[in-house]
Amino acid sequence: MGADSASPGSGEPFGSFADAVLAVVADIPAGRVATYGDVAAILGTRGARAVGRVMALSGGTVPWWRVIRAGGHPPSGHAAEARAHYEREGTPLIAVDSEDGYRVDLAACRWRV
Repeated sequence: MGADSASPGSGEPFGSFADAVLAVVADIPAGRVATYGDVAAILGTRGARAVGRVMALSGGTVPWWRVIRAGGHPPSGHAAEARAHYEREGTPLIAVDSEDGYRVDLAACRWRV
């Protein structure tokens, strides 16, 4: 089995990385967010895209809405569902003229470990 096809917990390099990503995301408190790059930096890598891949494949097992794009925008294709989570958790939002109509106020709620 190649590294790209490994699943979390499989012992393969991608599986180990995926487990680490999911563990970091699980630790993000309600009402706080981290960017894909923030999660990568916590893990000692610059692999924001790799974090995004893990979230796309396995992110449903953790609070996925707490990992956002660098500009404060919610995960692509999930803005409406994410917004419901943000509102329930009291995550500060800013209205913007974009397809999503909002972004997360990173200055107010960015999670830093």
